[in-house]
Amino acid sequence: MIRNKFLLMTFCLLLYSLLSKSQNDNDVEQYVSQFKQYAIEEQVRTGVPAAITLAQGVHETASGKSELATNANNHFGIKCKSNWDGETYFYDDDKKQECFRKYNNALQSYIDHSDFLKQSSRYASLFSLEITDYVGWAQGLKKAGYATNPLYSKKLIELIEKFNLQQYTYEALKNNQGKVGEVIPNADAKK
Repeated sequence: MIRNKFLLMTFCLLLYSLLSKSQNDNDVEQYVSQFKQYAIEEQVRTGVPAAITLAQGVHETASGKSELATNANNHFGIKCKSNWDGETYFYDDDKKQECFRKYNNALQSYIDHSDFLKQSSRYASLFSLEITDYVGWAQGLKKAGYATNPLYSKKLIELIEKFNLQQYTYEALKNNQGKVGEVIPNADAKK
């Protein structure tokens, strides 16, 4: 009798685990489907790899379900800092009631994220990496202090590889062929 209860409980836990994992994967896939075009457009505009942008968006927003994403359209956890003069949203993060940037829509968050990386000297070294080097970008973001989580780069890399987000970096490169100001990987530029 006890053995049967134990087996039943183990089975239920396993089933719950599988269902929640599947739900999480579905959430990620929905998020990527909804925002991949923004990431592609931002790569073409600024050179921030679409795969990195999407992985950060998925991670920072819990696939679009976080409080910051739903209440402030902030998909990248960008805090106010001294140069922000837009709307704000206060949220407990590393400290209580920290000031985060608030946007009218997700597209504004994606644009600001790209500009935030492109215009900050803190992240300048990232733009010397190959645009397809998602491992280098993920490690560089962590090294430059984008996030406090010691596993941040590992999480981004896992998301990119598990959900094949690198395809969107390549799609942006393909879409950008022949356009003024195109971003060409250094290896290809020599040919």
